[in-house]
Amino acid sequence: MAQSKIKKGYWIIVLIILLFLNFMASLFHQRIDLTNEKRFTLTEPVKKLLNNIKEPVQVLVFLNGSLPSGFKKLENSTKDMLQEFKERSHGNIHFQFINANEKIGETNRSYADTLASLGIAPINLKVQLKEGEQSQYLYCAALVQSNNKWEVANLYTGPPAITPQELNTSESMLEYQFASALQRSMATHKPMVAYATGNGEPAGDNVYDLIENVLKKNYSLFTMNLQQEPVIPDTFKLMIVVKPTIGFSDQEKLKIDQYVMHGGKLLMFADRLEAEMDSLQLKNQVIAYDRNLQLEDLLFKFGVRINPDLVMDLQSDFLPFSVNGKEQFEFLHWNYFPLFESDQNNPINKNLGLVAAKFVNSIDTVASPGIQKTILLHSSANSRTLEAPALISGEENKNSPDNAAYNKRNIPVAVLLEGKFTSLYKNRIGRQQQDSLASYGSPFVAENVNENKMIIVSDGDIVLNATYKNQPLPMGVNPYTIGSQYEYQFANRQFVENCIEYLINEGGLMEAKSKNFTLRLLDTKKVSEQKTLWQVINLVVPVILLLLFGFIYQLVRKRKYTI
Repeated sequence: MAQSKIKKGYWIIVLIILLFLNFMASLFHQRIDLTNEKRFTLTEPVKKLLNNIKEPVQVLVFLNGSLPSGFKKLENSTKDMLQEFKERSHGNIHFQFINANEKIGETNRSYADTLASLGIAPINLKVQLKEGEQSQYLYCAALVQSNNKWEVANLYTGPPAITPQELNTSESMLEYQFASALQRSMATHKPMVAYATGNGEPAGDNVYDLIENVLKKNYSLFTMNLQQEPVIPDTFKLMIVVKPTIGFSDQEKLKIDQYVMHGGKLLMFADRLEAEMDSLQLKNQVIAYDRNLQLEDLLFKFGVRINPDLVMDLQSDFLPFSVNGKEQFEFLHWNYFPLFESDQNNPINKNLGLVAAKFVNSIDTVASPGIQKTILLHSSANSRTLEAPALISGEENKNSPDNAAYNKRNIPVAVLLEGKFTSLYKNRIGRQQQDSLASYGSPFVAENVNENKMIIVSDGDIVLNATYKNQPLPMGVNPYTIGSQYEYQFANRQFVENCIEYLINEGGLMEAKSKNFTLRLLDTKKVSEQKTLWQVINLVVPVILLLLFGFIYQLVRKRKYTI
């Protein structure tokens, strides 16, 4: 009897301990990340951002419903990520998964209407059914609300051609996408950005995507005429110079130089050679010559040199050509429209696709003490350079290119410079100019006090967009391939956005963008060969083990209790 009471007391104690452990587990959550790439560990800048959230944040996720397996995995990863965010923010993040076709409250508007007004288009996913092909529209996006301000987080960042690799990349970007949307929604003001004018920079429809969808959307944008303004105020976090066509005077270069010396960030997209598609279409041939921008000495001092040549690449975009005198056109690679790749060696180009360019110059890095250089974009392994003056002819594609001539590889075209820069005008500026700068509240500085950074790209067309039927296209879309099988949007906008954010953002969120999830796919050949074996192991072996365990258990009981 006493032994029975002890057993009952033992089970009561065990039950109390289990209840206590479950209660504590509901309050505190901790997981151990054993993956090589630390995919379940938040980066330190994101942890800091989440710890600083003091007010409730609402997150609406529209990746919901009956989804294919790849997107279902993305949905589950999104739930896990938001749950981690909620715990790190001390419960201040509240998330909800919603079908985009649901009505908003008692109105006649659906969430899909709201998403469309924000420029979010659904993915048209073709689903094969017995009765035929059916379209399924997925909204791979979320809305993050804080301080009565809504920001968009894109959950799928790949191209329309959906592959396991693209879904895996989107999964690796979830932390950055949500953290970036959180930061934007919590920000009380937008960083100020200057768009340089006065040296022939474009200001029409060909910069619509850059101005409207990148700069105005995320930053306070101002135009800055370098010829008229006495100095560039350091209130601007960044100055962007896009495809200048008129040479820079010493006064203008001094303004840029001192802006950098005072800590301003510089993003420059500059063509050294004059070579335009419009001229080629009119004359069927054009000579590429030096624009004489007079930036060589300034850029050399910073650590780079844009060369007077053209990069030609076998990895290139398409153009329609008339072949053998026929009226019907055929799409052929145009080697002057290279498609650049990267080494994925920086948060700017991490998980970045191909970037399309036109008539690009090569870049050399030069000795500049204390400046670290990172190549962001380069040509493929089959490229060459054509020295100026270069004759470009539309007749070139009548014959196949001489592949043996394309023997250069990884020609740099975009470089990130980081460190303490020295002024080009150190020990060269007169007292009168120094007094003039001081009178405008910008005294002459010979070198950076703190670390600074800039990005130099040797092509202005990377950030420009074409127009089609009088409507601006997104940057990275070739208007000559619209409606054909070669129509594609390259990663130009993503590259530009990454450059700007890397230069401006002091919070370090770009670190989350550098995560790289390893996609571990099954070997399809082995799956086919060993399918039956693994089916037997998974279905038959557990049953055999269960029967064996039951037989042994009964045998032990029989021996134990047999008199």
